[in-house]
Amino acid sequence: MRLKPRAENYHPTFKVKKNLNLTALIGQISKGFAAIEDKRRQTHSRYKQHDVMMAALSCMFFQEPSWLQFQHELQDNLHDNNLTHLFHVNQLPKESQCRDILDNIDSEHYRGIFNTLFEQVRTDKQLEAFRSPLTATGLFYVPMDGTQYHSSKKVSCPSCLTKKHGKGDVTYQHQVLQGAIMHPDCRQVIPLMPEPILNSDGEKKQDCEHNAAKRFLTQLRQDHPRLPLLIGGDGLFSDGPIIQHARALNMHYLFTCKPGDHSYLMEWLNAYDKWPWQQHTDEKGKTHRYRWRNQVPLSAQKDAPQVNYLEYEMLKDNTIVYRGSWVTDIEITLSNCWRLIQTGRCRWKIENECFNTLKNQGYHLTHNFGHGKQHLSHNMYLSTLLAFFLHQLLELCDEAYQQCRTVFCSKKSLWERIRQLLSLFIIDDWYWLFDWCLDPKHTRFTLVDIATV
Repeated sequence: MRLKPRAENYHPTFKVKKNLNLTALIGQISKGFAAIEDKRRQTHSRYKQHDVMMAALSCMFFQEPSWLQFQHELQDNLHDNNLTHLFHVNQLPKESQCRDILDNIDSEHYRGIFNTLFEQVRTDKQLEAFRSPLTATGLFYVPMDGTQYHSSKKVSCPSCLTKKHGKGDVTYQHQVLQGAIMHPDCRQVIPLMPEPILNSDGEKKQDCEHNAAKRFLTQLRQDHPRLPLLIGGDGLFSDGPIIQHARALNMHYLFTCKPGDHSYLMEWLNAYDKWPWQQHTDEKGKTHRYRWRNQVPLSAQKDAPQVNYLEYEMLKDNTIVYRGSWVTDIEITLSNCWRLIQTGRCRWKIENECFNTLKNQGYHLTHNFGHGKQHLSHNMYLSTLLAFFLHQLLELCDEAYQQCRTVFCSKKSLWERIRQLLSLFIIDDWYWLFDWCLDPKHTRFTLVDIATV
């Protein structure tokens, strides 16, 4: 059966953005995948590289590993499928062929896709909600953090990081350094192209999060040369090399600074006779107090950068319930210190809104969809991240999706409903699908036999 509007002059009940609608965004991704050179011998290639990449994205988008199987069943029974209409897939690949072909695609090809989506968000002014007024031009806060998405004692590839145990056992891992644009007042995040943490040919020493951060920042500036950026991160990054690297790339920084990791800095600060606290009490009765000192040395080294140090405590019933401290290159004043604190505390979103969502909210990030020998594991991570990117844009600015989220009691219920419909019926348009979900009495749509269409 195929879903069709009842009226020939059908118009949706919601506004559809010209460029940031789901049809257009998936079309841009499809165009980007089609432009990637396919180095295989075409006479021996049954499935197109484009179709495989789009099929992998669709599985992650619908958070359903058996999604391809459902579409094969529709193809067998109805001689049509929803991947063709919604994801521009001309020929349905088998899951085994998907894994084999994805394994040979250089992950760097995905960078242009992430940048294309990001540029569309920027040109359509949706990025402005993430601009923080910390400088005259405003800054976009980009915290970065590492995460692990594969761990096994049996499955491995040459790029795997290794962790040796006491009895000679080895654990093989894949990790990535991820960055995302976020804002204290925005629930959504805008993920950026990540930097893999992996072993390279000829390197005896394993890669690490610190080295990956330098590569990530360098590439971030190349991808977005004029974007005003404020880089965030945990205490691992509050050291001279990372700070100097960020400043050389014309980036500001706001890094967590744990007192126990910076004894010289703490001695320097404690030498001040007067270092008063500022404070205020909010409407919930919580007391926020903070103090700062500009232009202090980060360490005892001669080339140590001068930093601005900010310390914050939150008290409830005279008991400290949160304590945080940061270093930044932005001059701290009474007028901007609270905004800096809110921004610094916002760093938790990279772990909660990004990594926790990908691992525990339906994306199955740590599930082994296939490891491969070259790029498969990382390409599946990138497919998952692209799906997450699209979902974040739907939540941020798609009126149809926002109305669906209001109607359904939970996001899980909504996506279960969408998967159910697409496993049973052929639906030609994303916004017919959303409108069907908003029309429980089916007054605007009907189901017709495919043979009569």
